[in-house]
Amino acid sequence: MAKTFARKLGRSVAAAELGFTATDVDTNASYPPSPSHAVNAAEQLWAMLAKQLNPQSNGAFQNDAALQAALAWRYDLPDETVTHSGRQSVTTADIDSLYALADHFTELDRRHGGGSPRTRAIMIDLLTRQVSPMLRGNYTDATGRNLMRPVATLSGQLAFMSYDAGNHPAAQRLLTVALRLAKAADDRLYGAHLLANLATQAVYLGHAQDAARLAEAAIDGAGRAPAAVRARLYTTAASAYGGSGERRARQSALAKAERALDRMDAGSCPRWASYFSAAHFAGAALRCLSDLRLCRQALRHAPSAVMLADQNARTRALHTALIATIHARAGDIDAACDWGRELAGYAPGVHSARVAHRVRELITALTPHRAMPQVNGLLVHLPAGRTHN
Repeated sequence: MAKTFARKLGRSVAAAELGFTATDVDTNASYPPSPSHAVNAAEQLWAMLAKQLNPQSNGAFQNDAALQAALAWRYDLPDETVTHSGRQSVTTADIDSLYALADHFTELDRRHGGGSPRTRAIMIDLLTRQVSPMLRGNYTDATGRNLMRPVATLSGQLAFMSYDAGNHPAAQRLLTVALRLAKAADDRLYGAHLLANLATQAVYLGHAQDAARLAEAAIDGAGRAPAAVRARLYTTAASAYGGSGERRARQSALAKAERALDRMDAGSCPRWASYFSAAHFAGAALRCLSDLRLCRQALRHAPSAVMLADQNARTRALHTALIATIHARAGDIDAACDWGRELAGYAPGVHSARVAHRVRELITALTPHRAMPQVNGLLVHLPAGRTHN
């Protein structure tokens, strides 16, 4: 049936579009072998997500698939061509509109978190109804590669929002597809960024050693990248090393990230890397130093970690919760409560499973001290356990 409709419509039709869909979204996170396979995989995944937005929230991270994707992205030969013949010609204006949409959803994500089902549903609808026909359109090799870049960006942004919402199988699959589209676009820097996001997800899920391999592959594949990209990649590597207890490697990665930060130049920075700042570096340093139980060293980064632009509400909530938790673990309950009260003021407006997790970590650290009036008062106001999925 799908093949028959595809011939009539002149485009690929996934079985999910016809209402034939499994109970859960296909969680196969294998790396597509070609651009056409990547387009097929993207369309099928978007169609299935449109049917079921929150699949298997607690699914396992596929370590082997992630490492194989990293190897294929790094060492497979470049694609000879991405030319496609179809009914609708793809124009420069079409491609520019996709970049503008990607920027819009990125800002929504940073302001409000990725956990809002409505925002992700709108994005999925855009991908299935607008982007999919463009991928099946008529374009030359040059136009096709230019098209693959914003499509990789949109898929990568949806992946990060799914990760932030706690939908890890969907996030990994979306990241893998986006990585293959970035390969087709011949955009190694954005591919390295996506691979670093995959490493970030692995760290969050407790796979620090594999995350370190992913981060190393990203650094290697990025080559002589602009300073902002290097700073972001080395910061991710430091987080992975911190999670696995590799102190020397963590210290080296942090030092390289800090040197890159000092050399950042907005003029040479890709649009998607412009968000990375000293505050993001400080937040990562906080986390990996606290993982190593080096609370005093970690808290030296606290002032820098909250020097964020107003639109970075989720990052501010993540960093504030972490600072409060580190103070609590270090025994400074008054400071923990001060930071906790600040967190309680704006965390409820951020829809993020990661923020909710950080809040629960703070509650766990403060609970033994709940006999103290300031602690008890704070615990009443913290939005415990709210993931907003």
